[in-house]
Amino acid sequence: MESFPQPQPVIDLAGVAKRFGGVQALRGVDLALYPGEVHALVGENGAGKSTLVKILAGVHRADTGVIRVASEEVVFHGPLDARHRGVAVIHQHATLFPDLDVAENVFMGRQPQDRAGRVDWGAMYREVARLLGTLGVRLNVRAPVRGLSVADQQLVEIAKALSFEARVLVMDEPTASLSAREVDRLFAIVQRLRERGVAILFVSHRLEEVFAISDRITVFRDGAHVVTARAKDLSTEETIRHMVGRRLEALFPKEEAEMGGVVLEVRGLTRPGYFRDIGFALRRGEILGLFGLVGAGRTEVARVIFGADRADAGEIRVEGRLVTIDSPLTALRHGIGYVPEDRHGQGLVLDFPIGANVTLPILPRLSRLGLLDQRRERRLARAYAEQLQVKAAGLEQAASALSGGNQQKVVLAKWLATDPKVLILDEPTRGIDIGTKAEVHRIVSHLATQGMAIVLISSELPEVLAMADRVLVMHEGRITAEFPRGQAGQERVMFAATGQEDGGAARRAEADVVA
Repeated sequence: MESFPQPQPVIDLAGVAKRFGGVQALRGVDLALYPGEVHALVGENGAGKSTLVKILAGVHRADTGVIRVASEEVVFHGPLDARHRGVAVIHQHATLFPDLDVAENVFMGRQPQDRAGRVDWGAMYREVARLLGTLGVRLNVRAPVRGLSVADQQLVEIAKALSFEARVLVMDEPTASLSAREVDRLFAIVQRLRERGVAILFVSHRLEEVFAISDRITVFRDGAHVVTARAKDLSTEETIRHMVGRRLEALFPKEEAEMGGVVLEVRGLTRPGYFRDIGFALRRGEILGLFGLVGAGRTEVARVIFGADRADAGEIRVEGRLVTIDSPLTALRHGIGYVPEDRHGQGLVLDFPIGANVTLPILPRLSRLGLLDQRRERRLARAYAEQLQVKAAGLEQAASALSGGNQQKVVLAKWLATDPKVLILDEPTRGIDIGTKAEVHRIVSHLATQGMAIVLISSELPEVLAMADRVLVMHEGRITAEFPRGQAGQERVMFAATGQEDGGAARRAEADVVA
């Protein structure tokens, strides 16, 4: 580990190990966090990041190793004990009481009292407003949390941490559900905290953000510490190689597929307030990339094609035949599958086992006289789980117990089991680690070689450019450009995505090629 000029770390972990049954989650890892520093922690799912975060939060206790806070050896006896010692954790999903207001959430269980022992509401609201003011943000401290955006709920969590006078702030995937503008605001707040001397552990899959915000980077792999280095001394490719043991080129294993006839055609599709005059054709064996910034209307188009929402105008044709898709069930009957971006809320029944999730859309096909053929169900679920290399204890394991990457594979298996002609993938690699992304890319590419027509919606431009045979770009509800593979450079796509370039010429050129 490097030597640093700071006199001592705020918190220092040495030789920390943790085992869960037969799984060694952490293998004697070291980590030191210094005041006024953003320290990024990266690694694949299963690398040990979440276990380390829970140890710092006081949720788990290490089996072996030492934790020191300001050079004093400590043992956290629970989350409240960790907070009292100055360690606060901002989780990916806010842990707030939705029906209470902002100030009540910040001071839950420790509200200031007046001389008569009653809650001093005025003092509480003033203090929370002051805390938010130090972050440079303004929120209505009397507003219920339920009505706040994910980004504002994170600000409430940060204000709560400051109310405990936290010296260490652990941010676990804080940008996973934020727009680009919200990420910028969060980073401005992180900078303020850094200037105040708070030590920040930033856990994220998004390497571009890691390099944008962090001073040092630590890489975990298979529960072990691999390297700690200054961010400016590492490249993206080196970091990925430390994480997964292979080079950047291996992340996008694109196979060449032979394209067939048009299987899906959309003409003049319009839903006022969301998108207008959307039109494109999709061929068998083609991966069509759909790119745009937040609010461009990509997901809204996908939901209409899948029947989750209704368009006000336009038509959809499947294999040349005009169809009316008024529900997901109708879409399934026409051979259209949809992997939503929210795998927890829309893609999985988390309490159901893997097998039940995989076969959920095709239960009528697996039933006779209203009775489910369980042997056939298990056989089919096992086949798809093996094909997608789902890592689990067995088909009876609950989906909630899987890593994010394996949950996404189960969602993919679920829709592949419907044997679709068209598969719409909405942010299929969001929130999963680098190595699993490569596996998902391999699966998607292989499906195309088998003749499946795929719409790939992604906010990650490198993913779209590497995997798509053709790229459609959306801006404010309309298609602004269309590029064949090889002509969709990053600058051209981003110009079109921000409305600064008319892609009409590119679309006409592509139309000539298709014709």
